[in-house]
Amino acid sequence: MAFKPARTSKGQAGREHEVPTPALPDGAPAVTGWLLRGKDGRLTAYAPSAGGVLRWTEVRPGGPEWTGPELVAPATGLDPRLTVAQGGDGYVHLVALRRTTTPAGEARTDIVHAIQYQSGRPVKDWSPLGTPYRDQEKAAKVGHPAAVVDSADNLWVFVRNAGGGLCARGQLSSGKWGNWKDLTGSGSYGTICASTAEEGRIDVLAPAKRGVMRWTKGPGAGEFEQLPDLKLQVANGSVSAQHTGEGRITFFWREADGGQVHAFRSELPAVPLDGDASGPVAVLRTPVDGHDCTLMAMRGPDGRPALAAYPTEAESAGAVWASTGEVCAGVPALATDASGRVVLAAFGTDGRLRVTRQKTTEPGLALEPWGIV
Repeated sequence: MAFKPARTSKGQAGREHEVPTPALPDGAPAVTGWLLRGKDGRLTAYAPSAGGVLRWTEVRPGGPEWTGPELVAPATGLDPRLTVAQGGDGYVHLVALRRTTTPAGEARTDIVHAIQYQSGRPVKDWSPLGTPYRDQEKAAKVGHPAAVVDSADNLWVFVRNAGGGLCARGQLSSGKWGNWKDLTGSGSYGTICASTAEEGRIDVLAPAKRGVMRWTKGPGAGEFEQLPDLKLQVANGSVSAQHTGEGRITFFWREADGGQVHAFRSELPAVPLDGDASGPVAVLRTPVDGHDCTLMAMRGPDGRPALAAYPTEAESAGAVWASTGEVCAGVPALATDASGRVVLAAFGTDGRLRVTRQKTTEPGLALEPWGIV
């Protein structure tokens, strides 16, 4: 595979040595869902860095050449984690937690949001969304934000509040932001996972001491409804989700006392899918050889990317995991390119982006050799 040399964006002189930090010091991923396809068909990868957010973009739809890394959303005081969300309009939303000090010397915590309208184009400056609190002591206790874009292309942002419940703030139909809403709940301690179905349903999960708290908002509904807790304990930071059918969202997690991936949908029992490791899985629903399949990728027990697939919503068929490539940092990402090929990407331990694609000369999920961006 051929790639263009790395470069920085215009106006970022002196930042040539900016490197991505796809994983936190404890090895947990700093960003998930970080590989997205724009309206023009080009793929873009995003990662947090010490100076803001870095971006890599395909030169042409389908590759193989890329530009990047570009420092497209510089900022100071950002939490080392990044949330990325995309709507049907192709807009990419970047959401993070920022801690700064006011001119008066007071600590301030804000959820901040930046937006990219087109692939490869500039990212708008960060704008503050505040927190549910005016009291900055309480504001400092909010958790890392989760975000989804609904069927009307409006962004919803969710945070664990100071009491361990859930708060949300969403865009109005006018594009302006509504107020923070308290969705109640208590005892949450971990990373929130939010997902949306194409029909407009939004589901949110939050691990808590008493189990897993859940909220849902149906298409056209004005408010979120809290559902009964799931009476189980999941490993913090291991929850991910995928729209798998009309109005249905499947969640994936690892139980707190075991490393296997489990799939959960509606009120059905969770189904184990092997993949004994730690951290979340990247999930992609796409046809493979004409069959509707769900693909999962993770950082395997050997540190390398691992890939598995099964017929969508047929978890009873099981999943067989296969490792590929070199040891990676954080969690791999999955997408389809402009030609419909599956793309698997990962960050190496050297901070360089690695990419492999589905072969067109063989059936199934045979992958090309990995390339380094």
